[in-house]
Amino acid sequence: MSENTPQLGLPCIQPSQAQKHVTHNEALRLLDTLVQMRLESFGAVTPPASPVSGENHALGTGATGAWTGHDNEIASWDGTAWTFLEPRAGWCAFGLAEAEMRTWSGSVWMPLASGASTFSMLGINATADATNRLSVSADATLLNNAGADHRLVLNKAGGTDTASLLYQSGWTGHAEMGLTGDSSFHLKVSADGSVWTEALVIDAASGLASGAAVQGTATDITPGRLARADYAYGRGNLVGTVAQSGGTPTGAAIESGDSASGSYVRHADGTQFCSATVSVAASGTSTVSFAAAFAAAPRVTVAGKGATAIIATSDAASASTVEVYAFDTSGTRIAASVEVIAMGRWY
Repeated sequence: MSENTPQLGLPCIQPSQAQKHVTHNEALRLLDTLVQMRLESFGAVTPPASPVSGENHALGTGATGAWTGHDNEIASWDGTAWTFLEPRAGWCAFGLAEAEMRTWSGSVWMPLASGASTFSMLGINATADATNRLSVSADATLLNNAGADHRLVLNKAGGTDTASLLYQSGWTGHAEMGLTGDSSFHLKVSADGSVWTEALVIDAASGLASGAAVQGTATDITPGRLARADYAYGRGNLVGTVAQSGGTPTGAAIESGDSASGSYVRHADGTQFCSATVSVAASGTSTVSFAAAFAAAPRVTVAGKGATAIIATSDAASASTVEVYAFDTSGTRIAASVEVIAMGRWY
């Protein structure tokens, strides 16, 4: 029969043993020390001057006095002398000075909080594996703040690796967002989990957006796509200098201006209007210059200005000028004020 128990090392009463009460009492004393073990402190090296019965200490390295030679053991005062126990891996004790529970690792007393804070994998109502080291099966997962902000960090090893959130239905991926293969932000979608479309990409350097959900060219009118600021018209670019390339507008939608020759309005589709109020002579040629040149001779409309009946005509229109004449109702040329309106194309 073994003389001691395997876990706590308690003395066993042997067959035909005399003074069995001594062994029994020693086992009780050890149980009183080891069960619900309470220590005055961890790492003590100097015995107290006036210990009380039942006082226990976890000794550190370099113990002195009555504790010399018992480094890393448990010293227990039985009322008359110090007795010593060698801790075994897995034993737990509460340190009064430290106000924490610790466990003996085989070489050091380790706080349970520190020992439990690192796991190779963890499954909560689920099974974790080598790939999914943290696995949770629940209706919801709450990550709350501790009084202020709360940030969820996904860190990848290198630039071509992936740090993303993948959304699945029936274990088939349908949406993914994050840093997928580079440092730009990607939003991808898939109908079957195999063929993916990059709906949105935010460039890490410029912050500009591209992708299937964004207008690709100035002439792209695909339904459902987001309009680009440099392709669409708004308050900032509706009015300005119009321009075109191959018939496609590259500037503002409407341009207007004034000069000594009158006023003009130019549209991005190529339409242009010029207007002016001119004084024509009773003889000779009255040539009017347009406020902005046309691509070819425009259509010109003239009308007399004033309360008196005037017949106004135009002739010899070109891309930049037109001749204007005025007559009275009898057909005689007169000097008069005439309104001139020309409509044509600027390209």
